[in-house]
Formats: sequence, C-alpha cells, structure tokens
Amino acid sequence: MQYTHVIHPFEPVYDQNSKILILGSFPSVKSREQKFFYGHPRNRFWKVLAGVLDREVPGTICEKKAFLLENHIAVWDVIASCEIKGSSDSSIKNAQPTDLAKIIAESKVERIFVNGQTAGRMYAKYQEKMLGMKACVLPSTSPANAAFSTEKLIQIWQEALLDI
Repeated sequence: MQYTHVIHPFEPVYDQNSKILILGSFPSVKSREQKFFYGHPRNRFWKVLAGVLDREVPGTICEKKAFLLENHIAVWDVIASCEIKGSSDSSIKNAQPTDLAKIIAESKVERIFVNGQTAGRMYAKYQEKMLGMKACVLPSTSPANAAFSTEKLIQIWQEALLDI
C-alpha cells in the first residue's frame, strides 16, 4: 500500500457549551468516506460513549452530532493533514496539526481526552504546550485495539470522563 497525502475532510463538532474535548489522531478511510468521526462499523467509539453516558447508540450523523452537543462533548482530531497508508496510525508521517485554539476559545472545554496512544503522542508534540492543557490518554476504541473489550473500554472511559 502506498502513502497518500490526505487533508482532514470534515469539521470539528463543538459549541459554546462543550466542556470535554475528545481528540482522535486522524480519520480512517471509512470515516473519510462517510465524512464523519469513527465511521468504521467496528470502531467502538459510539458504543463506548453511549455506555459511559447510559444512552442509546446514535446512528446517523445528525444523531451523533446531537448526542455529542447534548452531552457537552466536542470531538476533533489532532492531525489536520498527513501522509498515511490507508487507515494505519503507525504509518502517519509529515503530520500537520489541527488548530485547537479556536475550539478552546469558543467553548467551555475544561478537559481534553485523546483516543489512543498515537493521538496522545501527537497532542503532546504539537498542541499541549501551545494550549497549556494536558490530555488524558484513553485506550483506543479502534478495532485494531483488540486488547480491550467494549465493556472494559466503557469502564475505563467512564472512570476518566465522569471524574470531572
């Protein structure tokens, strides 16, 4: 598989009432096709958040946006553009970071969480110093993270997210 230069194809989800910012690394091929976050059918992000908040799993993009905003959650990614092979975070090179300052300035974000180790490393490298906010690294909801069951992810994410 060859490297492809990809620019992030969609906008962040947030509003002035967002208190939590969850950052991924970069959208998968499926997410880029759907033009929305965590679009791979086996990615457990939506199941995990629904489990944490004891809500129904949202289905459509409109339902997902409403779900996030109703729960004061902002979602974006750490990388604005990069060279990548398919959906492989480990293949990312020449990453250009997203500008998170606008989200912070236009919301009430108090805590930042990153979905997985790659997002954590990229956030620490590119954005942490500029924003002056540390991020809590949570285990990835990606189907590639087979070390954690959905139930275990819900437990870990719940402990982190609801401890604010």
